Amino acid sequence: MARILAIDYGKKRTGLAVTDPLKIIANGLATVSTAGLIDYLKDYIAKEQVERIVIGRPLQLNGSPSENLARVERFVNRWRKVMPEIPIDYFDERFTSSLAHQVILDSGVKKKVRRENKGLVDEISATIILQDYMQYRTSVLK
Repeated sequence: MARILAIDYGKKRTGLAVTDPLKIIANGLATVSTAGLIDYLKDYIAKEQVERIVIGRPLQLNGSPSENLARVERFVNRWRKVMPEIPIDYFDERFTSSLAHQVILDSGVKKKVRRENKGLVDEISATIILQDYMQYRTSVLK
């Protein structure tokens, strides 16, 4: 069974999350350098079957595009040329970074670890995007 992979695309770092093969649980996968993202994804997809990619659509609170949206769209266009057989969907990512910070605080991660592991927020944000996407799909299919 194929997985769904989620991307929290950033200027420098990108968080990734993936479902289990049954598409029940979203798990953090990694935080990678954005410059190496396509190579990482190609390597991952060579090892694991991925049926779809979900990427966070960065919007302002009022729904207008954020400054990162143009970068995300450039990545999506490149991806569609590299692997057109794997569809990529946008999904609203508003509040995911705030929620990720709160999850980290609530989980008791020490301040030193939070400072040293900035990528943790990106990976958790991708996981939240994926969870929200899965919940949305479940509610639409009912």
